[in-house]
Amino acid sequence: MSAYGAIVRSTTHVESDPLATTFWHIGRVAAGESVVMGKEVDDGMTYPQETLALDAFEAYFFSGDVFLAIFSSGGVGGPEGTETNLSLEEARQQRTWEECVAGYYYVKPNYPGRSSHICNGGFVVPPIHRGKGSGSALAKSYVHYAPKLGYRASVFNLVYANNAASVKLWEGLNFKKAGLIPKAGRLRRKDGNGEEYVDAWVFYRSFVNEEG
Repeated sequence: MSAYGAIVRSTTHVESDPLATTFWHIGRVAAGESVVMGKEVDDGMTYPQETLALDAFEAYFFSGDVFLAIFSSGGVGGPEGTETNLSLEEARQQRTWEECVAGYYYVKPNYPGRSSHICNGGFVVPPIHRGKGSGSALAKSYVHYAPKLGYRASVFNLVYANNAASVKLWEGLNFKKAGLIPKAGRLRRKDGNGEEYVDAWVFYRSFVNEEG
């Protein structure tokens, strides 16, 4: 949900065929990942929400296009950027969701109507899989697929300035700092001693002329 209410992705700016993937048992995936997202929200250091129940998670995350990253196993995979044609269950290979889900992200319009060609994304990497390069892989995937969904640019509204890893990641992918919002987040301190107000960067990147 945004300040404009629920935003539906426009198809007027989509130039390529839409991407289509069927996720089986998506309800179980959503339930499991809502726990991870809920913990991230409860930690109070990366997302602005203060609470996030399952129905709120589904409304927030699944209102756009969602990409789920699965760790490769049993010879499935290849060099970075290799495309494969697997169902979710084939990629899962009888592992638990906790074992195989490397992370996930959504892509949806940041603004409605005449500005809906600019997208926004939200990313989550389960705590047990952090430090394995999943965040970087998700970010590169986002930059690859967002233009294919028809978006011409991306904006991240709130990248908290104390999230050094996220700032470094987006700068490394040629996102520009479009502005600084002073004291944009009332976040929990990392040492657990109360809360503090933290500045936030607005990041922007154009996708125009990147499709070739």
